[in-house]
Amino acid sequence: MLELPEAVVIADQVNSTLQGKRIARAVANQSPHAFAWYSGDPAEYNSKLSGKVIGNAKAYGGYIEIATGEMGEMILGISAALRYYPKGAKMPPKHQLLLQFDDQTAVVATVQMWGGLFCLPAGEPGGFADYALARSRPSPLEEGFDRGFFDGLCGEDTGKLSAKGFLATGQRIPGLGNGVLQDILWTARIHPKRKMATLDTVELDGLFAATKSVLLKMTMAGGRDTERDLFGRPGGYRTVLSKKTLGKPCPECGTPIRKEPYLGGAIYYCAGCQRL
Repeated sequence: MLELPEAVVIADQVNSTLQGKRIARAVANQSPHAFAWYSGDPAEYNSKLSGKVIGNAKAYGGYIEIATGEMGEMILGISAALRYYPKGAKMPPKHQLLLQFDDQTAVVATVQMWGGLFCLPAGEPGGFADYALARSRPSPLEEGFDRGFFDGLCGEDTGKLSAKGFLATGQRIPGLGNGVLQDILWTARIHPKRKMATLDTVELDGLFAATKSVLLKMTMAGGRDTERDLFGRPGGYRTVLSKKTLGKPCPECGTPIRKEPYLGGAIYYCAGCQRL
């Protein structure tokens, strides 16, 4: 799956690199993946997309939505690693979606953990519920994601949740997943296991501010250094907490960065800055 910063970066790259290219061939589900989901029969993707022209792309949460066709009548919603291959480049033998263009360039989508690869007529509901939710909610990169909206996410049931559970489950903030939340919580000085009910007003202020500022920094830097863009290049944002920094000293207090399994994934934290 994609997370918000990389989805925004890749959508911009699609606009500057692929817009105007005509699809000569589409291949979906060549390498079946248990957690790759399609809309309808993936065998029909070629008939739906062949001859269509790539139009505007935009990120919604962790999805890249690409309009295709002269009037944008067919929509692709992709939440998976997307790579561009110039003419003559060797493409990977396994993929979940291939779009080959009439100039012999191509893009390939490869699902790692899970991902959606939806091909739908414009305006037709379909795909995952989280895709529809992402299209309906303001992004943390937009003005509409303000403190009032953030407070509205904190209902009576969220007090029992941990900070990680609040940020990364239930699609409260589409596109904010286990990867980006690590630096958000470090910036806010909140341990991933802290219960939301224990956070005071100042800490909630810090969590809101960190959510917006860290995601913006990641996006402006071209994504995180643990992820890759449309051309396979790592992002320029240097993660504070990630697999790349495990065991290294915290840049703020010098405490070694720790890792633990929690809520179906790993958490990274600094025990000095993020006290439980």
